[in-house]
Amino acid sequence: MKATQLSFRRVEKKYLLTREQYERLRVALRNWLEPDDYPKSTICNVYYDTPDYLLISRSLEKPVYKEKFRLRSYGVPEEDGKVFLEIKKKYDGVVYKRRVRAPEAEAVDYLNGGPAPEVKNRQIMNEIDWFIHSYKGLRPGMFLAYDRLAFRAKNDPDLRITFDWNIRYRTDRMDLIYGDDGRYLFDEDCCIMEIKIPGAAPLWLTDILSRQHIYSSPISKYGRCYEQMMRERHETQEAVTNAG
Repeated sequence: MKATQLSFRRVEKKYLLTREQYERLRVALRNWLEPDDYPKSTICNVYYDTPDYLLISRSLEKPVYKEKFRLRSYGVPEEDGKVFLEIKKKYDGVVYKRRVRAPEAEAVDYLNGGPAPEVKNRQIMNEIDWFIHSYKGLRPGMFLAYDRLAFRAKNDPDLRITFDWNIRYRTDRMDLIYGDDGRYLFDEDCCIMEIKIPGAAPLWLTDILSRQHIYSSPISKYGRCYEQMMRERHETQEAVTNAG
């Protein structure tokens, strides 16, 4: 069994694809990619933020440095199942992730003010503890899930390409054990592709993307869901005001 990776440093590029673009690209990449160790999964996240959504608001301003914190599971966990407490930072285009694995109930209890869970990597747990106590009133801000197809390059397993479908979110029942349902961000014909690599993309990949006219864009799933949530709240408030 592959060891669980707890620390990442890599460049991540994101692309918003239509179903037609996805189908064409899969054909173009078929000789270069193979399924990853976990080729199909449903990824569930609870993003933690301040009451005024400071973390995601700063992130959307596209600063040189930004950070987020989330509780993540692969599939819907049981209360005694394992989840990840994860810090995600981005500095000057490079993404850094630091995470620990803990029982779901212990992780939630800790984030609600309880004791830190016992984990193998105390250094990362100390970093998470510092992060949690650096932001006042940190609490669940949004649940977000998606269905992922994951591949890696045949000649370079460090190069991974993922396709995330059915991106959905909710702002109630913000606990991983309550299922993976939510409101859809896009229609069923859109997905987000991510290219994850330690350094520069190889020539064969940039050539394929160029020929397919596929270009990266700074897409944040949490950011897009937050913006949609705020638009809906504004529209609701306007409707109430006009009705009054």
